[in-house]
Amino acid sequence: MSKKITKKKAILQAATLFFSEKGYRDTSMGDIARETGVADGTVFYHFKSKEDLFLAVLANFKESVIHEFEIYLQENKFNTGLEMVEGIISFYFDMAARMEERFLLLHRHYPYRLAEENPICRKHLEDIYNCFLNIFEKAVLMGQRDGSIASMSARKTTLILFIMVDALARLNTYNLYHAGDLFDELLESCRKILKKDKA
Repeated sequence: MSKKITKKKAILQAATLFFSEKGYRDTSMGDIARETGVADGTVFYHFKSKEDLFLAVLANFKESVIHEFEIYLQENKFNTGLEMVEGIISFYFDMAARMEERFLLLHRHYPYRLAEENPICRKHLEDIYNCFLNIFEKAVLMGQRDGSIASMSARKTTLILFIMVDALARLNTYNLYHAGDLFDELLESCRKILKKDKA
């Protein structure tokens, strides 16, 4: 039986939805309070300002992403680094679909504007992206050791792969293009990049 959701968690869930769908500027603390069924003062009791609440939403997303990948890597074993890259790509799209609101929030402009002046926001964003990049890089390095991936700059290759994967995820998030329609082609393009130095 599931535990009763706490008011703080309910506020975070409502805030994630509003920030994702309406954006930061068009979301009020009153909107979140009404959606959660609490008084405005209750929201301010847990979060001193809208910015503080937004940062808590980002921190929650960061923790979820790290946790999801930790479980995925514990439960899945790969014969080669190339196989691991393909598995991670598939899992990334699966996670983006399950966490649609949070990925939509990540794909909005506001977090990056705030990060220019707020070091906490910048740190959360860096941690989220470094989580993605570090896992891709781990797979590339594994592939270079086992011979399934060519010798090249692991970090730069990781960045190129992630940019391709995340761009398609963004198109999917905004319902501009269905990721499934290009998934096989994306995997094939990644294979070509990773094996391009092979004879």
